[in-house]
Amino acid sequence: MKRTLDLALSLVALLILSPVLFGAALAIALESGFPVLFRQTRLGLHGREFGMLKFRSMVKNAASIGPYFTSTSDPRVTRVGRFIRRTSIDELPQLLNVLRGDMSLVGPRPHATHMKVEGNYYFEAVEHYRLRPRVKPGLTGWAQVNGSRGELDTLDKAYRRVDLDLWYINNWSITLDLKIIFKTVFGGLATL
Repeated sequence: MKRTLDLALSLVALLILSPVLFGAALAIALESGFPVLFRQTRLGLHGREFGMLKFRSMVKNAASIGPYFTSTSDPRVTRVGRFIRRTSIDELPQLLNVLRGDMSLVGPRPHATHMKVEGNYYFEAVEHYRLRPRVKPGLTGWAQVNGSRGELDTLDKAYRRVDLDLWYINNWSITLDLKIIFKTVFGGLATL
């Protein structure tokens, strides 16, 4: 049932959002050229790596001119990039990851493979972190609609996010997924 919901809703979302996707791609190309998408290695189901798609929000070759992990005031972020990040438009290409089966619409957000918090690898610093990949990562999740999104720069934030992710995994239902999708569409992610 979950996969059927993922396929149906992601196809509908891609159709409805196609003008937004085209506009974002055009704005990125006009401001800083091609490519407009980038692929970042993330951890998926059972800890398998996959290439997560995002609209490029930074200058080209950003990794070669600054820190690997971004912050809210990162100077590598372009003007268009700031807007698409603030509105979560940069995440929309992940609908293609959902169609491919790498991700689900709802689940714990996929983290970068060597993510650190307070100088330690996330999977070593936070107890029970390794339980998150029991389900596919999501485009949105229980943690995100409950205010735990963005930069993970403290252990407190990391623990809170893992706690929310594990609550979702242990209480999953189609009804819960629909509730999270509703909260996401109607204000759960946009931070205008």
